[in-house]
Amino acid sequence: MRTNRAVAGLVFLLVQAWSLPRVTAQETAPAEQPASAKIWVGRAQEFEDYLRNAEIVKMEALSVGVTRPSRAWFAPGGLFESMAWKGIKPGRYSGHWESYKSEIASYELDKILEMNMIPPTVEKRVKGELGAAVMWVSPIKSFTDMGGPPAPPPVHMNAWNKQLVRAKMLDNLINNRDPNLGNWLVDPSWNLILIDHTRAFEAGKNPVHDLTRVDRELWERFKTLTEEGLQAALGQWLDERAIRGVLERRERMQADIDKLVAAKGEAAVFLP
Repeated sequence: MRTNRAVAGLVFLLVQAWSLPRVTAQETAPAEQPASAKIWVGRAQEFEDYLRNAEIVKMEALSVGVTRPSRAWFAPGGLFESMAWKGIKPGRYSGHWESYKSEIASYELDKILEMNMIPPTVEKRVKGELGAAVMWVSPIKSFTDMGGPPAPPPVHMNAWNKQLVRAKMLDNLINNRDPNLGNWLVDPSWNLILIDHTRAFEAGKNPVHDLTRVDRELWERFKTLTEEGLQAALGQWLDERAIRGVLERRERMQADIDKLVAAKGEAAVFLP
């Protein structure tokens, strides 16, 4: 699920360069609602249980990704067709901390923050080995498939821009150092879906993205996070240092946002 490391970092530089135009109320939505890949929203527990318990009938290694992920299929007629599976054990690889547990912690934090951008992800034992089972979302295309960061139709522009800002805010909070073109996905409804978080929660405070805009609603949720709450929700997957790192990065984000507001004013920083 991870593409060439050489493009890591390219996505947020390209996306950062985009302006955030507003769309007038005169523009109307399409007559027919296109397909959405986010079928788990509102049914997360059902999808998590299926991931944990569904029998795998076929499995094959994927041709992309340095963490050697696999794709596993379930019997026809189930809740969804297949999953990605990553058994990468916690440790340092090519100079970076990686762990299948970071995949699960990222999803659990996504739920706490009510973002609905990371597909259901659970721990699952496959062929005797524990790893992260991630719902295989469909229909989607990656930014790589689309030749780079795509430009949505005007009717979707406002919502799309907000999703991009939210994705970058999350990357900064969890210190996801690998937001490359293959890991940001788009469905026909212009939902942004985020995958591949084995490198998340590595130590460090420096932001992954230089934020120029902030989604106020999500930022207010960031501010409700506590060490006790994170320990209860993520302690099975993250150690105390990683949990404290989330809060330390939030404080760094607060300082950066305060500087932006002081320089530009709230209206220029917070999305309407």
